[in-house]
Amino acid sequence: MINHLRGYLPILDWGRTYDRNAFSNDMIAAVIVTIMLIPQSLAYALLAGLPPEAGIYASIAPIILYAIFGTSRALAVGPVAVVSLLTASAVGQVAEQGTAGYAVAALTLAFLSGGFLMLLGLFRLGFLANFLSHPVIAGFITASGILIAFSQLKHLLGVSAHGHTLPQLLSSLGEHLGEINFITVILGGLATAFLFWVRKGLKPMLRRLGASPKLADVLTKAGPVAAVAVTTISVWLFGLNDKGVKIVGEVPQSLPPLTMPGLSPDLVQQLLVPAILISIIGFVESVSVAQTLAAKKRQRIDPDQELIGLGAANIGAAFTGGYPVTGGFSRSVVNYDAGAETPAAGAFTAVGLAIAAVALTPLVYYLPNATLAATIVVAVLSLVDFSILKKTWGYSKADFTAVAATIVLTLALGVEVGVASGVGISILLHLYKTSRPHVAEIGLMPGTQHFRNVNRHSVETDPTVLSLRVDESLYFVNARFLEDLVQARVSEGCAIKNVILMFSAVNEVDYSALESLEAINQRLTDLGIGLHLSEVKGPVMDRLQQTHFIHELNGRVFLSQYDAWRAMTVSTDIDNAAE
Repeated sequence: MINHLRGYLPILDWGRTYDRNAFSNDMIAAVIVTIMLIPQSLAYALLAGLPPEAGIYASIAPIILYAIFGTSRALAVGPVAVVSLLTASAVGQVAEQGTAGYAVAALTLAFLSGGFLMLLGLFRLGFLANFLSHPVIAGFITASGILIAFSQLKHLLGVSAHGHTLPQLLSSLGEHLGEINFITVILGGLATAFLFWVRKGLKPMLRRLGASPKLADVLTKAGPVAAVAVTTISVWLFGLNDKGVKIVGEVPQSLPPLTMPGLSPDLVQQLLVPAILISIIGFVESVSVAQTLAAKKRQRIDPDQELIGLGAANIGAAFTGGYPVTGGFSRSVVNYDAGAETPAAGAFTAVGLAIAAVALTPLVYYLPNATLAATIVVAVLSLVDFSILKKTWGYSKADFTAVAATIVLTLALGVEVGVASGVGISILLHLYKTSRPHVAEIGLMPGTQHFRNVNRHSVETDPTVLSLRVDESLYFVNARFLEDLVQARVSEGCAIKNVILMFSAVNEVDYSALESLEAINQRLTDLGIGLHLSEVKGPVMDRLQQTHFIHELNGRVFLSQYDAWRAMTVSTDIDNAAE
């Protein structure tokens, strides 16, 4: 019973061996991550179109729930840039920003996303995330980073603008250029420049000044806090909010409230598809980070249990004033580098954020929105990677097409259309590639029992024997391709007396492919040509033996291709000698 529970409650596993050393390391990591998360959580809530406190609320209960149900020991769960953008896009279509309905819709989105993830985890359906190929994910994240950066220009310029696509954002910004507040521009510009320098130059400078590696790292991670403090004090000291600089304003000084998502049929129907997309994107991003960090310590994660952990985190966010969350790359790397030993580091981080929510929120009253926008811009521009276009162009034109299409569609039509198109493109590319499987004509390498492609190697062949190696599982998409290929090849070679299909790479034969094999067998029988199989895998053979195909096969099934080759060539030699 305990072992069964450990599968669903990983805390029962790592909690048994928790000691003072792990506690010390987790506490240090929690302090560092908390310092980083305070301005980041406020900023991502702004990106999602929600009050700033929603970002902190979304970083408390979800982290604790993930620590209980999740399997990664370094993953830090909370609001992230891409999911925040997806939230703004989805919720903005059903409610007006700033209204109670908008907040309720965000809660509902988190609830639906959490429920979908939990269902996937309970039914062990994590493999569905594989429908998003890496090139498509890279293209989508790059385009999302560009969209996020442009969406924050309105805060850096101090203007009112809107839009969820690049053309809409550029058009709206152009219409409001006359409203630019130059004090906001200066504040935002200095904050952005400072944050870029912090990421690249602060740590080397501190090391040159004699700071220890750990101290230099902590101070570098605290860079955004310094930008928040300086710009907030500047606004308060010089009364810049009276001169048009937009500020965060009053943030409730309390722990996360108990909230209820809206479950009206109309609202659920409108948000269901966006919730599924957010779930898939969030899960793929989270698992990628978790697996990378786990591999560095020779640990492992359970992707299906990760679904349950992330699902619980999102459901927790829905009932505590948050919005959809997932495992973030930057905060998880910081958590790992700071020495986090167990998920307890996340729970300690949640405690730190709870203290901040109760005691520190009055300090951000004069925090300019431009500083939060600068935090977002600096964070997301690191996600933009146009090198994926060059890499895929050189390796696979099909993958390049997928990346380019995803980027263009996301920028032009919005993130929801972009990710949906990415899923569609991934599936279509897979179907296209497997619809034309690689089938090589093979011959015997002299002096060996190995067979290789006749177009690549000098091999022995027999004009009366056609040997084809099928390098793909056979199913409805590509079954007809093999049928047509065999028909065309035997039509060309009138001397062919036997066809051998080498099935060493065939892992599956579905019913459509079975019917094609039966059709091939019938046609070759009518032509007086034998059909033989070689190196058929056990599971495939087990299924074929349950059908009429094996019993009606006009040839034989050989254990190895060499056996088939020898049998065919020897019989040919005997026939020739008899003649």
